[in-house]
Amino acid sequence: MSTVGSHSSNLARGYKAALAGTVFLATTAIFIRYLTETYQLAPLVLAFWRAVFTTTALISVLGLLRPQLLKLKRQHLSYLIIYGLILAFFNALWTLSVALNGAAIATVLVYSSVAFTAILGRFLLKEGLGWVKILAVFLSLGGSALTAGVLNIQSGQTNLVGILAGILSGLCYALYSLMGRSASQRGLNSWTTLLYTFTFATVFLLVFNLLPGSPLPGAAANHSELFWLGTPLIGWGILFLLAVGPTLLGFGLYNLSLVYLPSSVTNLIATLEPVFTTVIAYFLLGERFSGIQVIGSLMIMSGVVFLRIYEGKRINLK
Repeated sequence: MSTVGSHSSNLARGYKAALAGTVFLATTAIFIRYLTETYQLAPLVLAFWRAVFTTTALISVLGLLRPQLLKLKRQHLSYLIIYGLILAFFNALWTLSVALNGAAIATVLVYSSVAFTAILGRFLLKEGLGWVKILAVFLSLGGSALTAGVLNIQSGQTNLVGILAGILSGLCYALYSLMGRSASQRGLNSWTTLLYTFTFATVFLLVFNLLPGSPLPGAAANHSELFWLGTPLIGWGILFLLAVGPTLLGFGLYNLSLVYLPSSVTNLIATLEPVFTTVIAYFLLGERFSGIQVIGSLMIMSGVVFLRIYEGKRINLK
């Protein structure tokens, strides 16, 4: 009985962490929109400084409160370098997808990660893939498409390179989730993992920005463009808030949820992000919530709730 209670408690912790992390991550688009529109900050330059501030904040907080979490065993170094590279590629491909497809199509494509995570989790981590999870995948994918407003976009606006970038961004997001789950299975603390993942991602994003003739839209054309914001303290302050708020808390709680939940379940919960983003944008930016988006939001939420109820009952029956 105590084992059942422990499983149920861990499941509840995992869902709470995943939902809270998704809420924080949903505010990311609001910060990024403000910075890119007000200061014309290039997307990859923004991604680089976001990673810099996130890493700095993590080192400061962990160094003050939990200095033991700054230590890393050499045996985990190569693993976390690869993890950081995946995070950097995800940010770069996401930027490219948005530039070529537009935000709506890019959002739909990145949530192909739900299917990738469920399938790859089945073969790489031996996670279950029953009919309930498959149904939740279809509800989440369909709901994400409707919430993103894909029905309002003409197919002629897409292109092969853009769609490929979008699908690969979804694959990278799925790999990020699977790596997080694997990290917890290796005994790595979620905050230590987050620190070193962002540290290495910072290095890779710097390289992406400074590659001569970088083909990625939004990359710095030269060294000086890395400091595009110049001296306005407000701009740097908002960029710092983006790092310590949506990024640090969002990714931190997301990684924490992977300790308690299968990566496919955590990724399914993350598909609530466009729902939360739409609600936040409605109140802060005055963006309308259409009837189609309401239907899409309900599809996403019903998939997550259905999965949560099913797994709760399955654990209680053990």
